[in-house]
Amino acid sequence: MTTPAIPTLQPGRGPVRADRYLPVDPDTVLWGRLPNADDRPAITVVPGESVTIDTVSHEGILPDQGSDPRAFFATHGVAPEHVLDDAVAIARTGRRDPDADGPHVVSGPVGVAGARPGDVLTMTVVDTLPRVHYGVVSNRHGRGALHGEYPVDGTTVSVFADVVDSPAGLRGRIPLTPARERFARFPLAPFLGIMGVATPGERRHSVPPGRHGGNIDVNLLQAGTQLHLPVLVPGALAYVGDPHFAQGDGEVALTAMEASLRATVRFDLTPADEAASRFGDLVWPVAETQEYLVPTGMDPDLDEAVRECVRHAVAILGARWGMEPHLAYAYLSAATDFDISQVVDLVTGVHARIRKADFEEPAR
Repeated sequence: MTTPAIPTLQPGRGPVRADRYLPVDPDTVLWGRLPNADDRPAITVVPGESVTIDTVSHEGILPDQGSDPRAFFATHGVAPEHVLDDAVAIARTGRRDPDADGPHVVSGPVGVAGARPGDVLTMTVVDTLPRVHYGVVSNRHGRGALHGEYPVDGTTVSVFADVVDSPAGLRGRIPLTPARERFARFPLAPFLGIMGVATPGERRHSVPPGRHGGNIDVNLLQAGTQLHLPVLVPGALAYVGDPHFAQGDGEVALTAMEASLRATVRFDLTPADEAASRFGDLVWPVAETQEYLVPTGMDPDLDEAVRECVRHAVAILGARWGMEPHLAYAYLSAATDFDISQVVDLVTGVHARIRKADFEEPAR
């Protein structure tokens, strides 16, 4: 058997980039729901502190895949030692109502000392390490972009995708035919599909994103990127999940290359009185890369999600750079790309890529 292109990171083994480490506890993990104000933090940090957090993909542990990841992945040639022990343990607990809960395994929550509603929590993705050398792309529930057309027979289709080494570096690989004789190869771009903060009231379903963040599936949230979120409950109670190795904008088949990651995340806090000048009224989450400021918009209707994203972009241009609304609207039309984050999570998402360099004074 060939050596995997990526070493398997079982719980507690392998590199941990931060001083603190949060493994997945199968007995307390939230599976299909997001934390609320009543949940106790799994770990508490002070602002500026980083935590290395293990995440587990839901693909391979769900009932329509047999609820036995070792058996499921064995059919694709994965040896038992390369199936994550915490994924096996989660599947065995059955701590999920398949009729009421979402599919995602949610790691956390992480309490942030001193965080109060009105503050802004910034989660910086410091590092993402793949925990396995394979992933899955599934189409199910009639919720892909072509629902009613795929899956053709109405059942779940789970496409196994592995990681191979190439002269250009690590690549994901999906076969052109079931015989797996020829393949399409694509770059890996690991990110966390779920990043969010707890909400008041009942625990929310893990699928639809919102002001709290959650399952926003913005593929720019790779290592080096920040996500700014409004704190909605004391302590923020942040969480992560839905790890991906790669995803195209839109995530049209319902899932992308879903695969477990070990992520290191830093937690910073902006007090409410300072947040207004940086973010304005933070209606939706804002991502930020070295190059782009990335406001988001969300709604069950994709057209309205675009409108929400444009409104959000106009508002944040005014807050960050003092730009008048009608001029911001004109600038966005001339210079900013609006991308579809995803169209498959009940609430659709759109994000804008505003070049920060456009607002820097030219050197004299």
